[in-house]
Amino acid sequence: MPAMAWNEWAKHDATALAALVRKGEISPKELAAQVAEGVARVDGTLSGVLGLFQDVIANPDADGPNKAGLLYGVPVFVKDLGQAMAGRRQESGSKLWAGFVPTVNDPLIDNVLAAGLVPIGRSTSPEFGMSFDTSTDYLGEVKVTRNPWNPAHTPGGSSGGSAAVVAAGVTPISLSSDGGGSTRIPASFCGLVGLKASRGRVPRPWAQNEYMMRTAADGVVTRSVRDTAAAYETLSRVPNGGSFMKLAAPRHGYVESLSIQPGRLRVGLSTGRWGRTTETDPQVAARVREVGVLMQTLGHIVEEIDDATICDWEVMWRGYIQQWIGSRAGFVAMARARGVEVQELNRHLSRMTWRHFEAHSRYDKFDVFDMMAANNATTRSFGRLMERYDVLLTPSLAIRVPEANGPYSLLADEDLDSWMARLADACRYTMPGNETGMPGISLPAGLDTDGLPIGVQVHGNFAAEDVLIQVAAQIERAKPEWFGAIPGVHVSK
Repeated sequence: MPAMAWNEWAKHDATALAALVRKGEISPKELAAQVAEGVARVDGTLSGVLGLFQDVIANPDADGPNKAGLLYGVPVFVKDLGQAMAGRRQESGSKLWAGFVPTVNDPLIDNVLAAGLVPIGRSTSPEFGMSFDTSTDYLGEVKVTRNPWNPAHTPGGSSGGSAAVVAAGVTPISLSSDGGGSTRIPASFCGLVGLKASRGRVPRPWAQNEYMMRTAADGVVTRSVRDTAAAYETLSRVPNGGSFMKLAAPRHGYVESLSIQPGRLRVGLSTGRWGRTTETDPQVAARVREVGVLMQTLGHIVEEIDDATICDWEVMWRGYIQQWIGSRAGFVAMARARGVEVQELNRHLSRMTWRHFEAHSRYDKFDVFDMMAANNATTRSFGRLMERYDVLLTPSLAIRVPEANGPYSLLADEDLDSWMARLADACRYTMPGNETGMPGISLPAGLDTDGLPIGVQVHGNFAAEDVLIQVAAQIERAKPEWFGAIPGVHVSK
């Protein structure tokens, strides 16, 4: 029998569970056992978990979580991509890295342990995080992670496994990363909170920095704004010398910001094309406008933006896609590290990943300068925009939740350019935040007519995550029914 009834478990976020541990009302071992049972209850349907750490279930202190940490005892899943954990397999969703076991913790994992969180298993990711459909075939069979709101649909990605288990109530918080929307997209598709912090706010793995990997930021997906704030108190610690350029701290602490009223903000609202060829889904656009009205009732000044005035979108998309495809040249070094001949890479990569690698040769060293010039122009344009507004309000995605292993899957078999155009069309509101390094948070905003979540995104000024937490907490207080909603596949059912 679990330590807590499942319907009671569903009412507790990570902050609440950690409080119970501090009071001695529940133990970390009981929490770990409950999470393990939760996996057994729902993961046969969701396929979001690659494995549990049995030694941690037996002893939650096995990896040394800080007993004085704000979230001590709360189990999390480690995304199978990005930040490595010593002694725990990390395969990046790819046959190329199958069986790889890191020997040292990356800085974010040290921060996770410093927060008192207990890594309890691995969650699924598409190959190298290169899509938001979390489907893989590197384990010898097709593994499709599914959405707890409707298993025919994807939970998003690339942090799809983490989002699926959090939305299904297995655990209230899990690790994510975001290089094109991979925290915010699954948060949107699963009805969760997902913050992508400013570039440089969260430490990169030991072998990277923000210059060589300018788009990516690690984080968490949660069911409550306060859990996101609590996690970032520790996740945002960057080792001295561990950032390409040191980022100023927010004006207010993350947890402190939960109780700070943001004042009267200038809000720029947009549901436009943002340089793409398709229109935003009407239900998504309508929900963003509803949230805009809500923000007006909360005292903010909301003004719709002509998206043609934001930046030169041709330059923005050229720069982003150059780095997205051109950086796949790195697979050459990966192959060598794994003892694989480059001409054999197609046997180790999924179809669309291989097509990315084939296309990297479109770009040469001169395109690197063009890419960085494009990044400079786009970032400065958004900087000018944020002189006029305190935050931007947009959809998280331009589409509603698509089917699982569908048109955005890396297992598809089609021309790369058409696949990439469709991906960028859907991610038009997330990818610019990765290109510029601005922070953004996806918040749940109710359901569509098919009963699937719709997310809205609030973009903040550079290094101003505290303002995003303030606004998010304000919306959560105004619309509590949007947060922590119970999907059809859930541990309590």
